[in-house]
Amino acid sequence: MSINWFPGHMAIAVDKIKKAMKDHDAVIEILDARCPLASSNPLVESLRNARQRPCLKVLNKADAADPAVTPQWLAYFNAQKNVQAIALSAKKPGDAAKIISAAKKLAPTRNDPTKPLRLLVMGVPNVGKSTLINALLKQRKAKVGDEPAITKDLARYQLSPEVSLTDTPGLMAPQIEHPDGGLMLAASHSIGINAYIESEVAIFLAELLLKRYPQLLAARYGTPADGGTLDGVAVIEAVAAKRGFRIKGGGYDFDKAAVTLLNDYRSGVMGRVSLERPG
Repeated sequence: MSINWFPGHMAIAVDKIKKAMKDHDAVIEILDARCPLASSNPLVESLRNARQRPCLKVLNKADAADPAVTPQWLAYFNAQKNVQAIALSAKKPGDAAKIISAAKKLAPTRNDPTKPLRLLVMGVPNVGKSTLINALLKQRKAKVGDEPAITKDLARYQLSPEVSLTDTPGLMAPQIEHPDGGLMLAASHSIGINAYIESEVAIFLAELLLKRYPQLLAARYGTPADGGTLDGVAVIEAVAAKRGFRIKGGGYDFDKAAVTLLNDYRSGVMGRVSLERPG
């Protein structure tokens, strides 16, 4: 199943970001720590590299990702030219402050009111850009919501006399190169629901979890601790059995169970999960 989602406002945003890039000193790209490569947009790379802008990659939602895997991703990104990476959770008090101190190292000459540091914040939809900006501003100015594509236009905020932030719309690549990447983004709620079939994404997620985190599935849904001989469909049926989801006639309510699995992953109640690993 290939998933692509590039609504019209994103195409308009690309043109605006191209123009804005020349007036900014560095890019902050917010990634989902559970799927950092899938949520690292190649369009962001091409736009910033065209202007030779350094990038701070922020692995947000690190409190929901596998703590053994996140350091591997930090090493992966920190090995790249003109890139620094940090991991944090936008919802943890004080974590957002790490962003500015790290970003200042990318543009050390922009360090006073006569030469303020101008940061362009980018990322795929629903990855926590606006939440992080609000945490830095210590007030709710940027629109947030638990759905993709809340932000539709660029918005600039003065953090201090020395630092300004520009929020941008969540931006997907016009074409998602790898199907698994699109499925990870859909599972992580970074893609509009009209672009995919929830049950198919849930089957993909279930098979990934069977491979990497069978014990988490066992603890929540009563499946075998080693995954046994189950496949993705069987996992979703186990969710339906555990929750008592039935349709008229007694069969499993597969669609309801599929949405439950997705929501359990997205909310983190299942446990700390990383969908991909470097290399």
